[in-house]
Amino acid sequence: MSEAIAKDSTPRALAVALTVAFICGLLVSVVAVQLRPIHKANIEAERIAQLELVLAALSDIGRAQSIENLEARIVVLASGDFDDNLDPATFDAEKAAARPATSVAIPADLDLAGLKRRALYAPVYLVRGSNQQVDLIILPVSGRGYQSTLRAWLVMDGDTQTVRALKFYQHGETPGVGARIEEPEWEAQWRDLRAFDDAGVLRIGVRLQAGGALSDDAEYQVDGISGATRTTQGVDGMMRFWLGEFGFAKFLQRLREEQF
Repeated sequence: MSEAIAKDSTPRALAVALTVAFICGLLVSVVAVQLRPIHKANIEAERIAQLELVLAALSDIGRAQSIENLEARIVVLASGDFDDNLDPATFDAEKAAARPATSVAIPADLDLAGLKRRALYAPVYLVRGSNQQVDLIILPVSGRGYQSTLRAWLVMDGDTQTVRALKFYQHGETPGVGARIEEPEWEAQWRDLRAFDDAGVLRIGVRLQAGGALSDDAEYQVDGISGATRTTQGVDGMMRFWLGEFGFAKFLQRLREEQF
């Protein structure tokens, strides 16, 4: 008798389990669809909050702009071309960099920023003048610091050669030491700093110690922060990587060829 009950209850238990699993899966799908607009809104709100910091930087250099005036585009980093199939408002480069299908491993000898992988695409923002020529180029840059990932907006002049501003919007460096990279006085050193020499060679960098001995690269360098060697090394590598061949170099070259 007990064996018959056991045989009869097994299919019933399985049917109940499958029914519960189906209902739970359906509920999860419904909730995911309902939350998708909220998720997209949160991404857009975060993007705007970050851009407000770079807008403040543009105001500091006398080039005040509104978000509506920024031309948002997606760039294919390998070629420097625009890709209009992706939406800059919802594209998440950090998530893309974590997925093998949408990222590429960075060769160790080129990984100056310590990122290991980078997304195949990157969002950029352009400011055009009255003649529709590109006046300013806003690039997202990132790299490993002492104890966190540094994230910043790099503003380049329309000549594609000169840094107009560098504005950090996220990091977890040591307060009072490495965290000084976001102080206005230190960020101001990047203003109107040449990144490339007349031959087009990338020269930009950070002197490891404030007031360190000058070199042939002095006009392309900023002073480091005393006591924050690892952080300033991180900033140096970040700048060299993103302005180099595995970063935005092809994109900047494309703009240069189109405008000059």
